[in-house]
Amino acid sequence: MQRRTAAAVALTLTAAMALTACSGSKPAPGSGAARAVGGTFDPVHVGKGFDTRGGNVNVLMSTDFQTLDPGNSNYVQTANVGQLYYRTLTMAKETAGQPPTIVPDLATDLGTQSEDGLTWTYTLREGLKFEDGTPITSKDVKYGVERTYARDVYTQAPQELNSALADDTYKGPYTGGDFKGIDTPDDRTVVFHLKQPFAEFPALVSRSNTAPVPSGADTRLDYTNHPVSSGPYKIKSYQRGRSMQLVRNEQWDPATDPNRPALPDTFTFSLSTAQATVSQQLLADSDPTAITLDSNGGLQVSDASQLNTPEVKKRTAAGLLGCTDVLDLNTRTIEDPQVRKAIALAIDRAAMHLQYGGNRFGQLTQSYINPAQRGYVEQHTALDPSGKPNPEEARKLLEGRTVPKKLVYGYADSSPRYKNIGTTLQQNLKQIGIDLELRPIPAANYFTTLAGDQMPDIARSGWCGGADSGSVRTTVDPNLGPSVDGTTYGFSNIPRYYDPEVSRAMYELRGTNGTSEELGRKWATLFDRAMQDYPLVPLVRTYTNSVVGSKIRGAQVGYFFGGIDLSAVGVER
Repeated sequence: MQRRTAAAVALTLTAAMALTACSGSKPAPGSGAARAVGGTFDPVHVGKGFDTRGGNVNVLMSTDFQTLDPGNSNYVQTANVGQLYYRTLTMAKETAGQPPTIVPDLATDLGTQSEDGLTWTYTLREGLKFEDGTPITSKDVKYGVERTYARDVYTQAPQELNSALADDTYKGPYTGGDFKGIDTPDDRTVVFHLKQPFAEFPALVSRSNTAPVPSGADTRLDYTNHPVSSGPYKIKSYQRGRSMQLVRNEQWDPATDPNRPALPDTFTFSLSTAQATVSQQLLADSDPTAITLDSNGGLQVSDASQLNTPEVKKRTAAGLLGCTDVLDLNTRTIEDPQVRKAIALAIDRAAMHLQYGGNRFGQLTQSYINPAQRGYVEQHTALDPSGKPNPEEARKLLEGRTVPKKLVYGYADSSPRYKNIGTTLQQNLKQIGIDLELRPIPAANYFTTLAGDQMPDIARSGWCGGADSGSVRTTVDPNLGPSVDGTTYGFSNIPRYYDPEVSRAMYELRGTNGTSEELGRKWATLFDRAMQDYPLVPLVRTYTNSVVGSKIRGAQVGYFFGGIDLSAVGVER
């Protein structure tokens, strides 16, 4: 990366992928789905090119957002809706079927790097305001970052940016002390101080850490009820677990924001619709203005045949995601790596792939990382590429070892798929002498539970690439890396994986200089080593089909978001 970047330059997150859509004639705006000529996993748009303002989009969801607070969110759904009511220094601009592109947002450009690579300087655009008309300043951006260091308050705060900044000992703004990782010499300048050069730093400041927060409005955990808007919409009403409405933020100036067309006048969210009902309403076009953010478009496996009907097909946006689902094995309760390996070998991943709907809904995968990411190196695993289980080998591994008689699989109660995966897992583990309890977890609290003391022995989770979907590091470090200070497992390391040798090497690698490609190879090598301890079992890389109402336009499935990109969608009136 060059040390200085112009405002017009966009940082592309990865090399061109083989799945890029082929060129061809474009349909007229609103004329239906545009499917690229090519393979099974090509992207599909609905109403591409639509640019008419007005109307309401009704977002049907089976459960509430985990949080609306940009400082306490590591969730793609919150990031998706968040781009409507908050802005960040840079933005990950989605293109269906491809990793996002980093573009300037609150900042005038992608930042200026110092000669030694240890500082990055950003200048805010002129005319930025909060929803109450108060000017947005560099201090508001700094405060937004400072809040995410209060890990005792914000257990799900994104940490990728924090781990790159100097001042590891800072504990947040509530305990006092000056944060030395950021300077604000004037109201429009933000200067970040890094431990070591970081090749993808412009991607890090696209994360919600850099969403500005006025300190006087910070209500800590209650901030989720009404985060102060810096984007094109603001929260008019929010009844947790029931509904939310976003209306236009009259203080937002489109002249300062080239990334968000902000077409609808309002967004209405229904937050407690059963997922089976969501899919049936969308398939039947019961509400022509409806979409969903539910995973896999809210579709059930039994809905697959309806996707081929002409009327539904023309209303189906689709795309391959950077998102991969895995089964996390709690290394604090299943301590022996050989026992974890035996569990992994016993799992019928092919059957679980069918629970996801087969190739219609995703690709069976061997790893959390893939060859399209910079620095990828070959990964080694004893898992069968076709997903077949190997209970005989699993039983051999357990000979002479202390084997748990009973384990618990926790699953989100929002979809039958997750329970069905547990049923398959229950049958698999029974063959190697382990009983498995299936324990439902309320979907609204699912990831909070996985991050806390009630983490079950086995649980499903997923990852969509982090700040830089084309980087090996932003998948490996958050999922298996150590804490910010390197002394224990990291905040989003659901398996609680911590190996004194491997984790220490990851911690030291965070501070190593080099290109994204060079460092990626080192991260991939350490990931390969960590995976020999089987802290997790890869399942499926998602291909999402999302049916939309017949009046919805501009619908594309975001590679990172895993659902309809709310910043681009519009509605025919």
